[in-house]
Amino acid sequence: MHTATWCLALLLAGAPAVAAPPVSAPARTPLSEIPDAELGDMRGRYVVGNDLVAWFGVTMTSVWQTASGQTLQGTLQLGMDFSAGGTPTLSFEPTVSITAADAPLPTATAGASVDASGLANVSGLVQSVQVAGDDNAVRNVTALRVREGAAPAPPTAQDATSRTASAAGMQASAGVVDGVAQVRLQVDGQGLTTQWLRSGSAGQSVQLAASGQQIHNQLQIDLVRQSLPATANLQRDVAQAIGLNRGVGI
Repeated sequence: MHTATWCLALLLAGAPAVAAPPVSAPARTPLSEIPDAELGDMRGRYVVGNDLVAWFGVTMTSVWQTASGQTLQGTLQLGMDFSAGGTPTLSFEPTVSITAADAPLPTATAGASVDASGLANVSGLVQSVQVAGDDNAVRNVTALRVREGAAPAPPTAQDATSRTASAAGMQASAGVVDGVAQVRLQVDGQGLTTQWLRSGSAGQSVQLAASGQQIHNQLQIDLVRQSLPATANLQRDVAQAIGLNRGVGI
């Protein structure tokens, strides 16, 4: 029998067939980002929402109570009023205080040290606590509140951009200097606490090298939104439609 005929006879007689290799699934096309040039040619895009930011405010409060009974406190209220349009109206109100300054300062913890120099390279929202001591209570709290309504009344006009107070090896300062809003409390040999708001960064930092201290930092951010009138919505939509259809046609 011819070899080919013999093999065909075995297959028809029920000889086990060799399994075919599995067929691989078609490769998926990877996702790719749409380039800006292509997005720029798209039409029909509109801004969602009918409100605007009327007021943006930040309140920074720092309180430090030492083991000997001294209390250092600094507060800064900063507001940006956008309700009139154009360049926002800035307002600020710094306050500082030191009480029981005649009490003796606690002694530093032997051999304790902290280093927060690396925070200068960090952007965004920062919270840092460095403690080299015992029986301390430290809190950094940041809160964001968004609400509807009108911009609040501006605080009383200030005769200085910052406030400072010092006594018996303690310093407290609050204000806006060189474009940086900051509240800073320091006890010589004990530590430093700082809150700040600057371009690209907002944060709270505690560096403590003593025992029995209580420090509380509160950073409150308020955003007030105000609804646009119907005429303003119509003007905005018409302006967007005109701008998005430039270059369309012959």
